[in-house]
Amino acid sequence: MNNAELVARDLKAVWHPCTQMKDHETLPLIPIKRGEGVWLEDFEGNRYIDAVSSWWVNLFGHANPRINAAIREQTEQLEHVILAGFTHEPVVRLSERLVSVTPEGLNRCFYADNGSSAIEVALKMSYHYWKNLGRPGKKNFVNLSNSYHGETLGALALGDVSLYKDTYQPLLMDVLTAPSPDAYLKEPGETDEAYALRQFEAMERLLAEKHEEICAVVVEPLIQCAGHMRMHHPIYHTRLREACDRYQVHLIADEIAVGFGRTGTLFACEQSGISPDFLCLSKGLTAGYLPLSVVLTTDRVYEAFYDDYQTLRAFLHSHSYTGNPIGCAVALATLDIFRDEQVIENNRQLARCMAESVAHLADHPNVGDIRQHGMTLAIEMVRDKAHKTPFPWQERRGLRVYQHALTRQALLRPLGNVVYFMPPYVITEEQIRHLAQVATEGIELAVKD
Repeated sequence: MNNAELVARDLKAVWHPCTQMKDHETLPLIPIKRGEGVWLEDFEGNRYIDAVSSWWVNLFGHANPRINAAIREQTEQLEHVILAGFTHEPVVRLSERLVSVTPEGLNRCFYADNGSSAIEVALKMSYHYWKNLGRPGKKNFVNLSNSYHGETLGALALGDVSLYKDTYQPLLMDVLTAPSPDAYLKEPGETDEAYALRQFEAMERLLAEKHEEICAVVVEPLIQCAGHMRMHHPIYHTRLREACDRYQVHLIADEIAVGFGRTGTLFACEQSGISPDFLCLSKGLTAGYLPLSVVLTTDRVYEAFYDDYQTLRAFLHSHSYTGNPIGCAVALATLDIFRDEQVIENNRQLARCMAESVAHLADHPNVGDIRQHGMTLAIEMVRDKAHKTPFPWQERRGLRVYQHALTRQALLRPLGNVVYFMPPYVITEEQIRHLAQVATEGIELAVKD
């Protein structure tokens, strides 16, 4: 097998996600044969640092020996069993562990297959909770501008990124949108915290006016990942938690992308000192190995569904692979690595190295912003630095960075004009500095007219 042979076969049979397939008439696919640590390797020995963790999922490197061993051991015992009426040790142990490490009060775990499915679970559960309490009028949801929560119809409705949403708008439920606390939009001289507090005033007014018809507010704490890695101050969610309590509205925290250490703490909610009513987790839950997601919620929510069968108050939602034992075993191995290897502490030094390695770009005439929360760093390219005027999206400047990076042993997949690093936690400082150099070169090439 060589690269060209596999690519030719691929293009005859595979429809790739988030891709205009016509691009591959001129933009070659990169076939990957194997992975190890931060490296991906093709069939001809070319290697690439996986700087985006294969769509933000990989935490501890490809082919991690500890996780591989957990898969082998579990596969020899039980590969899958229905979770309705049956249970198994891995799902019980994982649920106990998740309850112990997540914010206080999240005592119940409901499993699904992926991030979008977790959002769907939380939306349905929130609505159904209020219905069971005799308040069926609470049926609307609130999102933030520039948010993204997945591609299934309920999750897509909760998003606000037009690229993904506009085509399907006729199929989607209506939602209420509050302005984002995105610090990129603050006034000159204004702090991130002050801007977040100012933006929260609109959310406060919305909840005050419409709380009788609102089930829940859905947010991505600290980073709007698919929204071009825009970031905000944690004070916003502290205030939001207080307001949701005041107005009797659920708070759903979508930590599918930002959980498990991406923002500098195990969960982003920790930085706001809050516990949501629903916490949605996926991606890093299995360190990038297998599809698995979970919604954690409170005893209060659980008890609203607990009744005699004839009342039809049960939450009748399911997925074929709910609580898959192999996925649970991988998630347990992932949590073991966090426990045993001081991951969060080690990441702090890696995050400092990341910041230092790109600090020289702060004065670049076409860099409008460098922002960072923990192990996620983003560099936004602009046409005009003074006014943060963006390059037209049709020019695909980020694609130039991507193409250059492939020639320099790096997988960087910018979001529009935003170059970002979200690498596996096993990356070294030397590899981070290499990525910074590659990104610098790519940005220089990309901004040329």
